[in-house]
Amino acid sequence: MSTYREIFRRSEFRSLWLSSALGNASSTMTSLTLAIVVNDQTGSALLTAFVMFGPSLAQVVGASTLMSAADTARPRRILVLLAALSTAAVAAQAAFDLSSAARVILTLAVAYGLSIGAGVRWGLLNEVVAPDQFVLGRSAMNLSVGAMQIAGFGAAGLLLQVLNPNQVFWLATAFAALAIPVLRYGLEDRAPRRMARTTLRETWRGNRVLLQRPSTRPLLLALCIPNGLIVGCEALFVPYAGAGAGLLLAAGAAGMMTGDLVVGRFLNRNSRRTVSAYLRFLLAVPFLGFAFHLPLGVLAALVAVACTGYGASLAQQELLTDATPVELRGQVLGLESALRMTTFGVTAVIAGATADLIGPAPAMAGLAVLSLLASAALTRPLAKVARQSADAQAPSSPAPATA
Repeated sequence: MSTYREIFRRSEFRSLWLSSALGNASSTMTSLTLAIVVNDQTGSALLTAFVMFGPSLAQVVGASTLMSAADTARPRRILVLLAALSTAAVAAQAAFDLSSAARVILTLAVAYGLSIGAGVRWGLLNEVVAPDQFVLGRSAMNLSVGAMQIAGFGAAGLLLQVLNPNQVFWLATAFAALAIPVLRYGLEDRAPRRMARTTLRETWRGNRVLLQRPSTRPLLLALCIPNGLIVGCEALFVPYAGAGAGLLLAAGAAGMMTGDLVVGRFLNRNSRRTVSAYLRFLLAVPFLGFAFHLPLGVLAALVAVACTGYGASLAQQELLTDATPVELRGQVLGLESALRMTTFGVTAVIAGATADLIGPAPAMAGLAVLSLLASAALTRPLAKVARQSADAQAPSSPAPATA
């Protein structure tokens, strides 16, 4: 079994990992700061949830129009351009005294451009590490996400006690800017995986092929719906806990990081697929505790336990990669990320609107119940896909000898 040490010996992987960590540190600091600014200005749970997760809605537009670039463009060039775009966007949040509406519009516009980043990054990961190291590499990347979310949410929460929001935005800009030279000088200038123009028609053609595959649809649903409903719960942390939301968000990131570490590093392919069936339910059950108005520390512990359930996504993404032709792997991973982030945005908006009507606590409990029901409904289709994948990878029996 490969180890983290082995994949970190690859200089390109180190650059990919570090650039992802810097980008996530910037985005988490920006996200929490924006949410607190909008919540203070408007007092609306809906708008607060939307400013944190609504930009994810732009992901589906990007997936529908730009995602073919994940396989048809030069990866390093795209990633450098996206890092520069992200830096400019956060700098604009810092430099100008924008209204809440203007901040949301700016974030949506930039999210559209950034929508192809996940497809480019995950497609490149397939080339940077060996085929049997993809899950380990993705686990390491996810760990950087978790670590930077803990650091970003925690730091932003603390810094906002002593700095104004614009100063926190400038710090986030610095993190985003550091990713540009890391990508430019740390990655090889690889050729595209397939020779085609990056066009709307090419994107639609690839998406149509992927969505018509019977092995792809259940995996995309499983990666989007149960997880998305729990992200709806997380979108209500600020309305529920105010400044204490930083603790809940950091606890969630710590739990996600733990789940990715265990699933990606210590479980083999078969064990990952067995455990993922249980992790999908673990993701939702602890969130039922919000119905009982428990102390914040207890709720943070429950959130940490719940978010280990996100580790199920690693096994599902591995199945998704196995089921996809090589020339479409960047696009399928980008499509999955875009659909997942779009679902996050939709559920966050629904969660915010619901919380404005009935309050954050009952809204979170209701979303957790819906996540459990969705996981139950997907159990049989996912088991079928896993069996088909196992059959396809099993060595064929030798032909019987003839006399």
